Amino acid sequence: MMRKRAFQCTIWLYIVVVHLTFGRQEPIREIAGKNGLVALWDFKETAGNERMAIGLGSFPLKEMNGPISRIEEGPLSGFSAVFKNEAYMALPYIKSGALNIHGERQGITVMAWVKWQGKTGFVGGMWNEYTDGGKRQYGLFVDLPHYNGANQVCGHVSASGGPTPPFPYSCDYSASKQELNTGNWHFIAFTYDGQFIKSYLDGEFQERAPEPIKNTKGFPGLPEGLVHSKNPYFFPHGLGDNGSDFTVGAVVLKRGMGNFFNGLIGGIAIFDRALEDAEMREIHRITME
Repeated sequence: MMRKRAFQCTIWLYIVVVHLTFGRQEPIREIAGKNGLVALWDFKETAGNERMAIGLGSFPLKEMNGPISRIEEGPLSGFSAVFKNEAYMALPYIKSGALNIHGERQGITVMAWVKWQGKTGFVGGMWNEYTDGGKRQYGLFVDLPHYNGANQVCGHVSASGGPTPPFPYSCDYSASKQELNTGNWHFIAFTYDGQFIKSYLDGEFQERAPEPIKNTKGFPGLPEGLVHSKNPYFFPHGLGDNGSDFTVGAVVLKRGMGNFFNGLIGGIAIFDRALEDAEMREIHRITME
């Protein structure tokens, strides 16, 4: 009888392990099979190893400024990378390949699974705010309060690489109407279709009415400042080919690396098209529900 029970327990444990293993792989397979995927990182590698993508290349991300540990937690693969102590990951521009998404009418989607612990943080993309006047291109942020993006998902794009005239910084980003909660897993994303940037939180896009944009009053030609919607954000200028490295967890600022992400990142995916609202809801369903 004892042997029979032990055998049954072994079989049950095997079924659970198989279910968890293959269950976690199914969302990855579905996302990888979608049209336009460039890269998907699931951050299952341990500290000290390059993080490898699937898609149009492996795009190995190297740890910078110290090791980045792996934790057995995350909605995509069951693992995630722990970003703290100003560590980040990078891939040099010369190796960016298909990640260098650019063009006047070029679409893009950047999505990630994060457990954010607060403060302004860069999640991933090609974004450099300082070198040679700026090499901004595209980037997914959380919490950009300067131009109405506090505690929100922010999708940033640039054509020129520099700040938005006449301001000292770039204000060209969408910001979700909903706010993130710290300490909880969220599916965050933005899309750009060559005309509008849209930010999503947990698979949902919510439109924001036109509003006064903070920190834009008193500039030449704008005594009363800007008034427009932050979601969607109108930007018909396209994506520049501006020469930035691809980074995860930090960007280059005037003072050096900054906007360090604080928390867990369980996956990042890049597409060379703007996904539809229904696709965003479906990806949220298969990975978060």
